[in-house]
Amino acid sequence: MARFDWKTIREQAKSKETYQVKEKMWTNRIVKIIIITILTIMIAGGLGGYFYVRHTLSSVDSSNDETVEVTVPIGSSTNDIASILKDKNIIHNDYIFDIYLRLQNVGDLQAGHFEFNQSMDAGDIVATLQKGGEPIFEDIDTTITVIEGTNLEEISELIEDKTPFTAEEFMELVNDEAYIASLSQQFPTLLGDLTEVEGLRYPLEGYLFPATYDYIGGMTLEDLVTQMVSTMNLEFQAIREDLDQTWMTFHQVLTLASIVEREGITDEDRAMIAGVFLNRIEVGMPLQSDITILYALGEHKELVTLTDLEVESPYNLYMYTGLAPGPYNSPSMSSIMATIYPTYTDYYYFVADLDTQEIYYSTNIDDHNALVEQYVNPYFEEDEEAVDEEATGEDVEEVTEEIIGEDVE
Repeated sequence: MARFDWKTIREQAKSKETYQVKEKMWTNRIVKIIIITILTIMIAGGLGGYFYVRHTLSSVDSSNDETVEVTVPIGSSTNDIASILKDKNIIHNDYIFDIYLRLQNVGDLQAGHFEFNQSMDAGDIVATLQKGGEPIFEDIDTTITVIEGTNLEEISELIEDKTPFTAEEFMELVNDEAYIASLSQQFPTLLGDLTEVEGLRYPLEGYLFPATYDYIGGMTLEDLVTQMVSTMNLEFQAIREDLDQTWMTFHQVLTLASIVEREGITDEDRAMIAGVFLNRIEVGMPLQSDITILYALGEHKELVTLTDLEVESPYNLYMYTGLAPGPYNSPSMSSIMATIYPTYTDYYYFVADLDTQEIYYSTNIDDHNALVEQYVNPYFEEDEEAVDEEATGEDVEEVTEEIIGEDVE
């Protein structure tokens, strides 16, 4: 039976035990080092994150109190607001500010126009947002219909009713020399000579084509007006060759067509009326349309009096012969074509039956006065100064016969 070397076995066991103890000690030490390292990194990271967030929520520039205007659109989320403020350089970081807004439980923030500056920290910014800014117009998509025969002042009221722009802003724009110059460059064949016309009340009168236009939320007033002029340019380009049929420029055609627009209803009558007016121009006879008086007066009246005929204005075509400096409104294409292609007759007068709107024509003042007596005067018997749509009566008769004599008879 073999004998065991107990001494060797004991030494080996002791050596193994010592190794295991040392291994465990080193393992524990490594674990502690790892834990301490992780904790150190976490603490350092936490402190770094804390100071970074603190810096991020501080003012961008504590010494800069220059006002920055910021608009928060309707329906903006906290993320949208943070992005807008970052774009305006009011905050350091939009992501962190967004989280800050959520943690503040600020609820729904109102849209509006705000004033911030770079010296404001996150708390100041949130307080300003909660306080609310100047309200903004709810800009929505809509349509704008410019009716035939509408003048610029009437269009301005339509713009104010349908868009965020005021009537005053519209009128200021359509009279702005720089803007008109830019339009002339954009549409040279349509507007190139417009700046040379003298005596215009509104340079763009008649050049905003009557039609239905789309207004898209956010569109500028310049975009809207340019769209209207562009439509007129398209119509103008389509009939440029037709202008060879008349001695008038397109500006003159628009001017006469704007009167025809308000005097006639049907295409047939418009062509007849245009012919009457051209006959008057040919013999040096004033057009004598109440449309011109109302425009010169700058007001709407149911009745034009003899006193009104004396208003001093180049647009008053009782006082002046020929055509006015420019259009009285935005005429339809029907009136424009009627002016280019009038119905030629021997008529110098016309009057409308106020009941049926049927128009009666005559070659001389006596026949015309008889028609006025039959179809117009009964409506104005109570007013001694009343005049019909072509302002007849002894005063006008004397002027007419002095100008054209017996040729018209």
